[in-house]
Amino acid sequence: MSASTAPLLETHDLNFGFGKRPILHTLNLRVEPGSIYGFLGPNGAGKSTTMRLLLGLLRPASGTVQLFGHDLARHRVALLGRVGALIESPSLYDHLTGRENVEAIRRLRGVPAHRTAEVLALVGLTADAHRPAREYSLGMRQRLGLALALLPDPDLLLLDEPTNGLDPTGIIEMRALLRRLGHEHGKTIVVSSHLISEIEKTVTHVGVLQAGRLVFQGSLPDLQRLQTGRAQLVLETENAAACRLLLPELLAGATVATPGTLRLPWLSRAHAAELAAGLVAAGQPLYELRQEQPNLEDTFLHLTEAVV
Repeated sequence: MSASTAPLLETHDLNFGFGKRPILHTLNLRVEPGSIYGFLGPNGAGKSTTMRLLLGLLRPASGTVQLFGHDLARHRVALLGRVGALIESPSLYDHLTGRENVEAIRRLRGVPAHRTAEVLALVGLTADAHRPAREYSLGMRQRLGLALALLPDPDLLLLDEPTNGLDPTGIIEMRALLRRLGHEHGKTIVVSSHLISEIEKTVTHVGVLQAGRLVFQGSLPDLQRLQTGRAQLVLETENAAACRLLLPELLAGATVATPGTLRLPWLSRAHAAELAAGLVAAGQPLYELRQEQPNLEDTFLHLTEAVV
């Protein structure tokens, strides 16, 4: 594999448990350089545990984590110097201003002085940098936490549920910020969430975790193609049960959703046209015939419900 196609982050058969309770099963993540990777799953699926393993805060029962092509267990300090993280709520000094919070961490990490103003500008807090952190809204606190993570100018950002608890304005601001960091500043970002309706507006790639198992991994178009495979043909008529009896071959696999509605898997435009002609020939009224695609949230629920 050439350097240009090598993943920035990769796990190999990662397993983890608390005592005898297994949490993660043979997890194989692959995050490409320059991607915004949405790590999705219901609450309790194992996302936060995975994030801690990726940062070396937990030790796997078996398997490995590789960052930038190197084993995390062997080169933890050097590799994590290139990683910024925001796990849960940021730890802030409420009595200090936004700028003073950043300055304290900058000095601690030995980062050049010019980075303070740069990261505050990057997260849109320059105008509020003089205010005490205790006056910040939840969204502003999250952005200040992200500013701290950005101080060393990391190549990789690991963000665990960064929009959790935010109001709609805060969510929109965080979404725009993540896109800007990825597209304009070249950051590779892994962002965990249980809300695909939110994540799909931001990410380029998706991994779906359920009960500690990766049930899908691929690009956003790959996930969208799963939708097409689950499309349905919806038929509105007067008597759905009668239509099924009259056209058993054309309506094989159809289910009666309501007395006047039939649903069946989408096969092709030709099949839909043949079905319409068949109904008319049988003297059955056809009020509507349409194709329905599941949205990404439906697809996500389908994937996560498939694992027990």
